[in-house]
Amino acid sequence: MTIRAVVWDVDDTLFDYTSADREGLRRHLDVEGLLAAYDTPEAAIVRWREVTDRQWRRFEAGEVTFEGQRRDRVRVFLEREMTDAEADTWFRRYMDHYEAAWTLFPDVLPVLDALAASHRHAVLSNSSIHVQDRKLRVLGVHDRFEAILCAAELGIAKPQAAAFLAACEALELPPHEVAYVGDHPEIDGRGSADAGLLSVWIDRYGGTATVELPSGRHRIASLSELPAILGADTRFGAQSTFG
Repeated sequence: MTIRAVVWDVDDTLFDYTSADREGLRRHLDVEGLLAAYDTPEAAIVRWREVTDRQWRRFEAGEVTFEGQRRDRVRVFLEREMTDAEADTWFRRYMDHYEAAWTLFPDVLPVLDALAASHRHAVLSNSSIHVQDRKLRVLGVHDRFEAILCAAELGIAKPQAAAFLAACEALELPPHEVAYVGDHPEIDGRGSADAGLLSVWIDRYGGTATVELPSGRHRIASLSELPAILGADTRFGAQSTFG
């Protein structure tokens, strides 16, 4: 089986979302004078992530628009009634701090360079094109990808097979010729495998190392391991030790 293309998740796969979100929120709450309401900055970050996850699930279920889930994140987090304009303004101030902390993981550019001649590349994200297109441009990698597909515009989200198949269709390749690389073992790993793609789960921190992987799915700790899994003609990387 020849893998001709790699479709990538963005947040916590290419882009260090967790670190940027943590540092951006810490800075924002400090400037807003809101850190004192929490025992520690980490407690505030945990609360923000809980609210974010809950509101994002509402968006995925079609209960609220992309902009609406952002506004509701602010209202629920602050426990305050706010107009749409007030919530939008607060969120924009947070975004300024968050974007100042944006960075790629250090293994991203080396692997994209190593695979540039041998594989085509695309993005499939459970976000919106408005967010991810700009992010990839700011990070300097937008031109590395032939297609950028996002759940908000597709109307379907990972782990639905249709989302992964849409990425394959954009590349005009069958699923068995496409690999998907993402950081979530279920949403990315199982979802892409069930859709017929070569599934590669990037488990950077080993926090879920006990997860059993079915045959044909791969777990890697660094993107430097990816070329060997793809059978790329490159000296970059080594065979995955996870199988």
